[in-house]
Amino acid sequence: GGQMKQRIAVCGTFVALLIAAGALPAAAAEPMEAGKAFSKLTRGFVNVITGWVEIPKRIQETSQTSGAAAGFTWGLLRGFGHGFIRTAAGAYEFFTFPFPAPPGYEPVIQPEYVFTNSSPETE
Repeated sequence: GGQMKQRIAVCGTFVALLIAAGALPAAAAEPMEAGKAFSKLTRGFVNVITGWVEIPKRIQETSQTSGAAAGFTWGLLRGFGHGFIRTAAGAYEFFTFPFPAPPGYEPVIQPEYVFTNSSPETE
């Protein structure tokens, strides 16, 4: 199972770097804002290491709304999907932190952190 995880991580990083390569030339013209850049770096790092938390979070969320069977099937799939997106977004932000991409160092994913309570309606 370890190789699959590595392969996913490599793909995610590659995709993030491709996106970064596209965003950097445009962003490099803007001056760096150290405070915002640092919070983007931190957010990226936190999302990379907590992306997997989406899995139990979505299982629990789906179990509460649709029952345990749904939680461990659909919730699990949602968790993997959200987890992958959050981890990839985190990697993107981590690698591009000095650059205001998106403009103003806006978070590329909502909610900003997995621990931020998102109500199911906001999806």
